[in-house]
Amino acid sequence: MSFDVPDDRRYLESHEWALETDDGTVRVGISDFAQDELGDVVFVELPDTGDDLEQEAEFGVVESIKAVSDLYAPVGGEVVAINDDLFDAPELVNEDPFGEGWMLELEPDDPDELEDCLTADEYENQIA
Repeated sequence: MSFDVPDDRRYLESHEWALETDDGTVRVGISDFAQDELGDVVFVELPDTGDDLEQEAEFGVVESIKAVSDLYAPVGGEVVAINDDLFDAPELVNEDPFGEGWMLELEPDDPDELEDCLTADEYENQIA
């Protein structure tokens, strides 16, 4: 089975993705592989805007009919936005993990931390 792994993002081994936006924030979600492994997502717990996160620190939980999984921050920084749509429609994580299913945006303390994350090719090798 093949999974979508956009090459404009970086990835954590724990299956989160990070996309640097035009305004310098970092948008975070989970990969196509992760949502497939979880099954139907029924609940997402996210931090509050204004919270500060450390790189690779737990920031929330995604719950599916099969499992509960912790979520980890690809970079450290301040949470500047969360995807409120997920509270009423957690299935967006399954339907569009790289688009409407995004989880939060961070104002990174150090944008170079993205370099610590896996490239798309490295992530594809991990899930192969």
